[in-house]
Amino acid sequence: MTLFEQQLFANPYPGRTLAIGMTPSEQYYAQIYWIMGRSDNSRNRVFELNGQSVRNAAYDPAKLEDPSLIIYYPIRVCGEQHIVSNGDQTDTLYDGFTQGISFEDALKKRQYEPDPPHYTPRISGVIDTHERRYSISILKSNNNDPSVCIRNFYHYSSFTPGIGHCIHTYRAEEQGVLRPFLGEPMEVPIFDSIEETAEFYWRNLNEDNKISLVVKFISVQDHSVQYVILNKNR
Repeated sequence: MTLFEQQLFANPYPGRTLAIGMTPSEQYYAQIYWIMGRSDNSRNRVFELNGQSVRNAAYDPAKLEDPSLIIYYPIRVCGEQHIVSNGDQTDTLYDGFTQGISFEDALKKRQYEPDPPHYTPRISGVIDTHERRYSISILKSNNNDPSVCIRNFYHYSSFTPGIGHCIHTYRAEEQGVLRPFLGEPMEVPIFDSIEETAEFYWRNLNEDNKISLVVKFISVQDHSVQYVILNKNR
């Protein structure tokens, strides 16, 4: 197995995951994002398209419990900034960009999620279609020590055809505690077909724990967008 197959497919619970890259033909920028869950509350979700944004929604609203960390917009657009994240820091970035605040400075206001003992990392990414570059970030505890917030940023000055950079929330579970991602974003494949890209990741994720996946393609030429959304509940 390759590194990404070990971390994403052999691992039954890599958690929420994002990847940013470009198709082999160089016609599209790509964003991939998926959610996983083991509790009934986490599994009671779907992705819905809302204009140019994608949001989490309860599949069965009557069964929704605490929405604070599971209902949010994973994908939004602010001008030429295409945002993807695993929490409400999507809105932090959107609001920051409208005020001229940088990706790093906006995320310096945030930290990992308040869900002890896991302290789930916040992962975020943005494509700047004007500058033709992208950035990825992870905000995490120091191996589940909440007294320290580690903020790592990765800036890519250009795209590599057929390659995406991927980061996820959990590397492993030890004695009931989910440990945060370690290392740098790994390389993953992007395909020219948006349907092939979505199907490749969807079919290889753990069948019990996967919930929803979205792939977004952005035209390099005219910046038009297209989506594929896959929901286990629909």
